[in-house]
Amino acid sequence: MALKPYKTPLKASETEFVVNRSRFIGRCFPVTSEEEAITRLEEIRKLHYDATHNCYAYSLLGGIRRFSDDGEPGGTAGMPIMDTLIRTETENALIVVTRYFGGILLGSGGLVRAYSRSASDALNEAGIGVMTPCSVIEFSVDYTRYGALEGFVRANSVVRGTEFTDSIRFICLVPTERADAFTADVIERTDGRSRPVVTGEEFLPM
Repeated sequence: MALKPYKTPLKASETEFVVNRSRFIGRCFPVTSEEEAITRLEEIRKLHYDATHNCYAYSLLGGIRRFSDDGEPGGTAGMPIMDTLIRTETENALIVVTRYFGGILLGSGGLVRAYSRSASDALNEAGIGVMTPCSVIEFSVDYTRYGALEGFVRANSVVRGTEFTDSIRFICLVPTERADAFTADVIERTDGRSRPVVTGEEFLPM
């Protein structure tokens, strides 16, 4: 099955604000597995062992979604955090919102707004990137054509590696939707002497 693009956080982030003396600390993490999400969550729980609540949500490629209110009234914390991920179509992401209760009740509506804001702030601070499916393309050229081809290859692909033996072997990543055109250009620029081969497909942030 062909890979499809997806949105994901670009980096880990941390944000904070106070509402009616309650302190909300939002954190967002890019994660690639449920094990990694749980490990990150446990790190935050240990860091904020004295917090009133450590609420969270994570969404992973393949349809795995988990969230928790961690003692807040049902539906006021975990689901608003998850809604932020669903609304932005963000995958492979964990958001944890830590709350230190300030002594003033916020009510259900106030909690939903606070947890939604904290989740959104953390995700915005992390930034959202699009992971784009790329074809891994390998081909070789002789030394006489290397100079003329190198600039084109580096301008139109991500070069993972080059090997210099009796010829020069390129290993490149090209967005899958442009792979056929890239291959055709390489063949044309080498007068048919190079025959690029697609050896795999993987994601790259674009």
